[in-house]
Amino acid sequence: MDVSVTERKDWMGLMARAVEGRVAALLSKAGLAVERRFLRAPEIGSVMVRGRAGGTGAAFNLGEMTVTRCTIKLDCGTVGHGHVQGRRKPDAEAAALVDALMQTDRAEAVSAAVLEPLRSEEAARRAARASKSAATKVDFFTMVRGED
Repeated sequence: MDVSVTERKDWMGLMARAVEGRVAALLSKAGLAVERRFLRAPEIGSVMVRGRAGGTGAAFNLGEMTVTRCTIKLDCGTVGHGHVQGRRKPDAEAAALVDALMQTDRAEAVSAAVLEPLRSEEAARRAARASKSAATKVDFFTMVRGED
């Protein structure tokens, strides 16, 4: 199955932002486990986070962040990668499995069982955060004073 880079970035980002343990729970609930072997067992490390002043300025090192990564290979030869923030080995393995399965003919089933619920949950979290911050919004306005 041919997958675009944009689609793959989308589902990998979605899994990286998921609540701890959620990807693995959805996988087990759907019964989508398959035989696989580790090319890189889940391992914890750190990456440098970079930022830009104003979003467009010169890049600078913001600091380090802990990540867990994993790479698996399915029996059919498909390779999947998983990267998650923090020390979450089971989540990195589950993300790698989903990534691999999304590149096979089981992509529709995986998308319906794992990715769609994750999208809905993320949208609900964003809406809750937006409504919470909207309650603190202050509208400033200037009245015309008539002095010229």
